[in-house]
Amino acid sequence: MRVSGTAALLTVALLAGCAKSGIEPISSGERYVSTERFEERYLLGPGDQVRVIVFNEPQLSGQFAIGTNGEISLPLIGSLVVAGKTVAEASDLVRAEFSQGYLRDPRISMQIDTYRPFFILGEVGQPGQYPFATGMTALNAIATAKGFTPRAKRNVVMIRRFGEQYEQPYVLTPDLRVWPGDTLRLTERFF
Repeated sequence: MRVSGTAALLTVALLAGCAKSGIEPISSGERYVSTERFEERYLLGPGDQVRVIVFNEPQLSGQFAIGTNGEISLPLIGSLVVAGKTVAEASDLVRAEFSQGYLRDPRISMQIDTYRPFFILGEVGQPGQYPFATGMTALNAIATAKGFTPRAKRNVVMIRRFGEQYEQPYVLTPDLRVWPGDTLRLTERFF
């Protein structure tokens, strides 16, 4: 039986589409744990905005953006590198700097006002940059971006964590968490 060139090409494409890519999607781990307090282990980075409150010093208090260099600029003490630190570590750093001859026994409170945005690409209705909300899941992110396109692969999403070079495939479940600065990419299914 002789096979036409088009049929042979279609068969090869089918087999290539069915073959494993060699990388299994991640289906468990820290992104699937919903009981952990995200805010306690979150590391600050460019694009975040923090509110610093210096007790009894309203002129030193306010909302401050973390710049692309990872620094915030505060009254009196100037610029401090807070990128890569938790909110508690950054608060301790600010407290230590204010106590270096500026204030006696400063009491500092710090909280995140705005997280850096997440990004979503590929087979969604409206790819782009979106604001992060605490507790966000991948399905929430997809809904924010106007849902799946008709060609979207709906069981796996590629995620590149902020600061990392490569994306990882994750099984798309209702528990899959998105973190600030993540880049999500929905791929196209073949059939």
